[in-house]
Amino acid sequence: MRRSYLFYFIVTVFCLLTQKSFGLSPVILIPGDGGSQLEAKLNKTNVVHYICAKTSNDYFNIWLNLELLVPFVIDCWVDNLRLDYDNVTRTTKNPPGVDIRVPGWGNPEPVEWLDPSHDSTGAYFNTIGDALVKIGYVRNVSLRGAPYDFRKAPNENAEFFVKLKTLVEETYTMNNKSSVTLLTHSMGGAMALHFLRLQTQAWKDQYIRRMLSLSTPWGGAMKALKVFAIGDDLGSLMLRESTMRTEQITCPSLAWLLPSPNFWKPSEVLVQTDKFNYTINDLQKLFLDMDLPSAWEMHKDTERFARDFSAPGVELHCVYGYNISTVERLVYKPGTWLDGYPTLLTGDGDGTVNLRSLSACTHWAKRRNNSLKTNLNGKPVKTLPLLKAEHLKILHDPRVLEYVTTVLGTDGN
Repeated sequence: MRRSYLFYFIVTVFCLLTQKSFGLSPVILIPGDGGSQLEAKLNKTNVVHYICAKTSNDYFNIWLNLELLVPFVIDCWVDNLRLDYDNVTRTTKNPPGVDIRVPGWGNPEPVEWLDPSHDSTGAYFNTIGDALVKIGYVRNVSLRGAPYDFRKAPNENAEFFVKLKTLVEETYTMNNKSSVTLLTHSMGGAMALHFLRLQTQAWKDQYIRRMLSLSTPWGGAMKALKVFAIGDDLGSLMLRESTMRTEQITCPSLAWLLPSPNFWKPSEVLVQTDKFNYTINDLQKLFLDMDLPSAWEMHKDTERFARDFSAPGVELHCVYGYNISTVERLVYKPGTWLDGYPTLLTGDGDGTVNLRSLSACTHWAKRRNNSLKTNLNGKPVKTLPLLKAEHLKILHDPRVLEYVTTVLGTDGN
């Protein structure tokens, strides 16, 4: 008898939850580079500094964990999170004695907050999540999350794409067989695009309502090349670019995000020195001159993904910012070389991704109807350029919140 009551209680609660979001297209949040929590477990024999722990009893949060990014301790963090490239298997692996895992599959919380303590510094999809809850979405029912190891590119994330397909089908079933919206940010849009290319059109027509992308680098970004050259401090005054670079340049995802030949001309200078001007056709020489042979190997492993620019085959909403200075070229002063610090020449973009890459989604359109277009798969493409919408801050931009809730809210009417 108790089991019967428990069963009916569970069914009743589930029905109440799904009733609230009935008719809405369920949402799966797909984060960008750095947009998923990561956990680590240690069993090392060697460390880079005497203050670094060799072992841990259990998994602990390694990204985002501000306590690990302070001076000296950050050296331990870099050594734990970096990847080792194997030129034989063409894959990367964690350092000896380090195991990294991605927590919270299916749960939106680990992509809403990068810091499990919900420190404001780690706020990510949280503002969008709260806005969706206000219009009827229910976390873990009609609002899901798809975190992944953002250090790696599609060639090493095959398991993620399999799990994502299952998550889409599961979420579809949980929500009265309502097709799913993939809501992506930055590299998450490129990951979703690759995922959609792996599916049949019949599957997409049944399970995917739309893709709503924010700040997607469809054609890569010059910032990736800048990171290989000098690193990135993530916009924090407490971090040094050179220190962060040690970990960043080991990530295949960074090589994947290099400028695409689809949108950068072979005559266009990307890195300028008084000895040689490097174009997109000179990346091998550039990386060898930078003493980064693995970067060139990772580029070869991921180049096929960057060159493929076939349409997603689903309704697409392409939202991005513009009119913010964004690096376009690295210029080394005469008498200096690639181990120096270049001047960054800038152009238009969202502060991270160049405008030509952000707006590349317009190339899929073949017929205009105001701002609504039809792509090569017969699916509508909607572009929404937003003045001064910065790459990361776009996730909290009131204009984006209004657009997202308006688009998704119409499904329930």
